[in-house]
Amino acid sequence: MTPGEEAESALKELHASLDERRRPEDVAELVLQALGGKLTAAESALLGVAAAKGRGNGYFSSMPEDFARPVGGTAQLACAAKVFGLPEPPAVNPDDPQALRAVANSLGETVGWHTDHADFLAHRLDRQERQRAGMEITGRQYNRRWRALHRLAAKAKQLEHEQFKRRLVMLGRSGFAGQLDFARFRADEDAACFIAYYTARRNLRREFSLAGRANPFDQIADALLARCERGAATDWAMIALVLPSQEVLYRLDDAQRGELLGRWSAVMHQAATLLGQMWRTGGFDRVRMVVRRGNDSSTWNLLAQGYNAARAAWLSCLAATGTERLLEVACPGKAMRLMAADLVQWHAAGTELSPDTAVWAGLPLPWDVLDGHVECGRAKVEEVCARVGLDPRLSGWTAPRPDEGVAEFTPTPELVHGVSIADPAWAQVLRRSGFFSGRPIGRSSGATE
Repeated sequence: MTPGEEAESALKELHASLDERRRPEDVAELVLQALGGKLTAAESALLGVAAAKGRGNGYFSSMPEDFARPVGGTAQLACAAKVFGLPEPPAVNPDDPQALRAVANSLGETVGWHTDHADFLAHRLDRQERQRAGMEITGRQYNRRWRALHRLAAKAKQLEHEQFKRRLVMLGRSGFAGQLDFARFRADEDAACFIAYYTARRNLRREFSLAGRANPFDQIADALLARCERGAATDWAMIALVLPSQEVLYRLDDAQRGELLGRWSAVMHQAATLLGQMWRTGGFDRVRMVVRRGNDSSTWNLLAQGYNAARAAWLSCLAATGTERLLEVACPGKAMRLMAADLVQWHAAGTELSPDTAVWAGLPLPWDVLDGHVECGRAKVEEVCARVGLDPRLSGWTAPRPDEGVAEFTPTPELVHGVSIADPAWAQVLRRSGFFSGRPIGRSSGATE
């Protein structure tokens, strides 16, 4: 493979990593291959420290390299094909909700079924109507076909919802990185390498500790961004999709900043809508935000993460476009994550809850503010923050958080439910056995006496 082919292959791998969860060390190894001799000696040395712990040097992890993906409609297509007597399932993408609906409507034409005309009690044809329509099937066969089409349509709806939730998870982690097309990505190699590495850093799993999430902007990200700053034609609009900081946003023109503001505003509204739906049926403890029996804390926390990330980017865009005055009218608050009672006790050390939780409890619910049902401007948020002793700007309630600086590069820990384990093989045994998960401890097939 020539150097050019190796660099092209590495860029393709880097682009694929944007929708996955690869370790920064593995991405650093690909960056070395993509940029090769274009790197300075200092940049090569810095990337080499991380790449030395990459897969190419025999370092592997027991943790999945992808975010969970929704299960497609393969089973429902096979069932529909069997019920309708087809020789094989329709040749469509089972992960495409629109394709599943199209198949359901096409098959439904033979039995008077459509996604807009699919009520099992109200819309089915009786025997005389089926005979007039020329259907030579029994009532039992007719009902089976209706049920198969209903399951296929229901799967399409569920799949669409789950795919949106996954996109929201990705947006909360790494912005719009997963939505970049390859042509634009490869057109600016320096920006592409920065985006891929920074995305990998943002996608790191949270470690169970009191220190909070580590700063994703480390020495390697800083060096790669510096290469972009030296470039004459850097695609800063592409970088802003994953790093909407003031420094980056000020490099965009008004139209680009306005477009990004609109995109983050739309995501914030969508996430808030889903959070509101969960809130109305979840029976949450608003004052303490401690998990109660029956709360779906996993889904709530993923949605809250997506909402908060979109809100932070939205605030950053408002500041960059000089439109922060809009917060005087509507300043929706953050959404607090649900915490386990023991973790809350550990964090609080027997004292009061986090001030952020108190601000959340003292403000109108953010989805009600965004829907216009309740008024909550910046003055209200500042009043509640002052009551609990928080600076509303520095804490991110009324302005983008200040820059965290540059973190030192540290190798990715091997985690089992947030607990760092030195050996990946031992981590796999512990994970299979249920350690640190809160479930009863089982016997792993990999364990020995």
